[in-house]
Amino acid sequence: MTSTPKLDLLHAAVEAAARYIESDHHAPVSPTADALAGLQAFSQVSVDAPITPAAAIELLDRVGSPATIRQNSGRYFGFVNGGVTPVALAASVLSGAWDQNVALPVMSPAASAIDAAAAEMIVDVLNLPAESIASFCGGATIANITGIVAGRDNLLAQAGWDVHAKGLAGSPPLQVIVSEEAHVSVTKTLRVAGIGSDSVTVVPADSYGRMRADALPEITGPALVILQAGNVNTGHSDPFRDIIESLDSATTWVHVDGAFGLWANAVPERRQHVDGVELADSWATDGHKWLNAPYDCGVVVCRHPKALQHSMGMSAAYVETGDERNLMSLGLQMSQAARAVPVWAILASEGRAGVAASIEQSCNAAERFGEKLSEAGVELLAPVVINQVLVAFGDDATTDAVIAAVQDSAVCWVGGTTFKGRRAMRISVSDFATTADDVDASVAAILEAVRV
Repeated sequence: MTSTPKLDLLHAAVEAAARYIESDHHAPVSPTADALAGLQAFSQVSVDAPITPAAAIELLDRVGSPATIRQNSGRYFGFVNGGVTPVALAASVLSGAWDQNVALPVMSPAASAIDAAAAEMIVDVLNLPAESIASFCGGATIANITGIVAGRDNLLAQAGWDVHAKGLAGSPPLQVIVSEEAHVSVTKTLRVAGIGSDSVTVVPADSYGRMRADALPEITGPALVILQAGNVNTGHSDPFRDIIESLDSATTWVHVDGAFGLWANAVPERRQHVDGVELADSWATDGHKWLNAPYDCGVVVCRHPKALQHSMGMSAAYVETGDERNLMSLGLQMSQAARAVPVWAILASEGRAGVAASIEQSCNAAERFGEKLSEAGVELLAPVVINQVLVAFGDDATTDAVIAAVQDSAVCWVGGTTFKGRRAMRISVSDFATTADDVDASVAAILEAVRV
């Protein structure tokens, strides 16, 4: 193949990426102080004195690579961040070369066809109602906004109010019900949807962070009920069946924030922890967490395709949408990347059984964490049910000191949180690459930090 500047740059980037991947299990999970100090090199490049493209790639690798958090190393447990599977990474590279805009099928027939196929696969593998429609977006926060706005508009339309024509000012009252353990993104989502905190009823949660079904308020009119699959600290989910079956489906819309926990419904051994989640009206989840697709990739799923299309639809004189599935009418964005390509590659190559096995592997690793830490006398704050492990080390100051020491060790990376008024160490196992050996090495680092 004849060498060209474009190909030379691509080869240099691929070689740098290969070196980075090869060093995953040998390099520190978090960057050294020297690596962080080196980041000033990026701000020293001036737009008035640009460097060559080759030099830009070289600088990105030499300075940027050592200063990354290696969340795909198998030992990153700080946030619910997935790694990236080899097939997803490869598909992402090819998709990046395609550089497709999938707002409309006419803009990219290939990427649009892949998107439609991947969307159907997502609904199928998550065991959600077959009539549902899925749409890819930037992340679970955007997916939450999309599902909640669709629910808001649908409920108000049933009450005789056209949000598109009249806006929200003067609209019929809408009850909004959330758990006290709702993720912070839900609060932001409601604000963006024009729903203030004064309109929200907060339901208490139990000791594991699950909404209490017995504490639901009386519903007197149109109501948007927001439930959670996978508490971000404990991994426990709201009692979907008990709550949803107690509601009047004619006057309520149930949206599930399931950024990572919804994937438990794809695993026969874990499905009982999200029992009844399929009864909801809309769901938000991520591909870049437990599915281990590259960032960023969120998914909104809606049982009522026409309701989603009504809320998100758009048209313009220069846009002919026809009857085809078009993404700009299924979400907030017009122009958007072909996020579904690596998702399709994962689902096509791993299949239903492979996805379930990968998620179950993470759950087993989390259980191993819980068992080994408990055996060593560490306090487990909630039973491990999926991929979240929550522990404490006596008082808050000691817990924070242990977390800091583990992070400094760079053997693994864990995060801190506050749950039920106590500081805790949160261990999130979301990377397909995490092995039993990774767990054992991480447990050893945690126990060493306790002894320091």
